[in-house]
Amino acid sequence: MKALVTVSSRHGGTEGIADAIAEALRSAGIEVDAVPPEAVVSLDQYEAVIVGSAVYMGRWLGPARDLVRGHADELRTHPVWLFSSGPVTGVDDPADAAEGNRLLELVEGREHRVFAGRLERDGLGFTERVIVRMIRSPWGDYRPWESIRTWAAGIAASLDNRPNGLPQTA
Repeated sequence: MKALVTVSSRHGGTEGIADAIAEALRSAGIEVDAVPPEAVVSLDQYEAVIVGSAVYMGRWLGPARDLVRGHADELRTHPVWLFSSGPVTGVDDPADAAEGNRLLELVEGREHRVFAGRLERDGLGFTERVIVRMIRSPWGDYRPWESIRTWAAGIAASLDNRPNGLPQTA
């Protein structure tokens, strides 16, 4: 079993989530390639795909969004999970999930999950700091590591059961 974990991350917080997902899948005995969306040419070698993106003002970052849209037909032939990361004050805002849900529907994927993100002053540009100040977003790391690992373990378990008639690999 080989899975692709690919993510668009502007400041590294979402990439950290992808790393945790990849590690959890590896711990379950799944071979994982973790590559940026821009480097994905074909999905032929993968039996499952997990795509994530940071969310800014309700939008996925271009490389992840373009990967999903550009490979939609191919993704429909794989079990696919999507995740978004970005909100730090809660993950209940439908706007944060909207684009991920649309992309999930496009590829007939299994699930889209929104995880809280990380917001740190270091690395933010002037405009980003002004926006953070305007919306009074709190600084800090709010990524729910245990929930992320549990979600990834669920993905691994569903792949182990081969629910879509996926071929057994040697």
